[in-house]
Amino acid sequence: MRETRSDGELLRAIAADGDRRAFEELYRRYAPWLTARLRGRCADAGVVDDVVQETFLAVWRGTARYREEGDAAGWLWRIGSRRLIDTLRGDGARGRLRQALARLRHRDEDSAEERVLAGVEHGDLAGALTRLSPELRAVLQATVIDGLSTREAAVLLGIPPGTVKTRALRARKQLREALA
Repeated sequence: MRETRSDGELLRAIAADGDRRAFEELYRRYAPWLTARLRGRCADAGVVDDVVQETFLAVWRGTARYREEGDAAGWLWRIGSRRLIDTLRGDGARGRLRQALARLRHRDEDSAEERVLAGVEHGDLAGALTRLSPELRAVLQATVIDGLSTREAAVLLGIPPGTVKTRALRARKQLREALA
């Protein structure tokens, strides 16, 4: 039975030796997770599949460098989310993005991330987050959880950067008040 290599070992093997087996193992480990997470941001499955492929191509080609700070999943998410934003910035992206966000806003079922955010493991924070409006929660998710810049969040959410800043300030203020 083969020993399972850590994410760091896989990434080092890919970067140093172009180890195809390490790459395949990393892909099997993270591609389904990244696909599911990106589909929470974009309803177009074709675009999501392309972005996942581009993300792993960047890892294979070495254009994305892992610095062993934090976990590999977070690093892959950052690459994938930025590539999604770049893709959505293309021709007609605003229209596709607005449609995708409209579908996401009107879903009846919360995403896994929303359920985690509202979960009991967060104690009082869960209640405070659920009391935020969907618009404020979306800005917090994009800027805090996903680590996007104000400009990137504005593109993702289809709103001006100034609105992102205003909503982020309002959300933080409401959270402070609720948790005080």
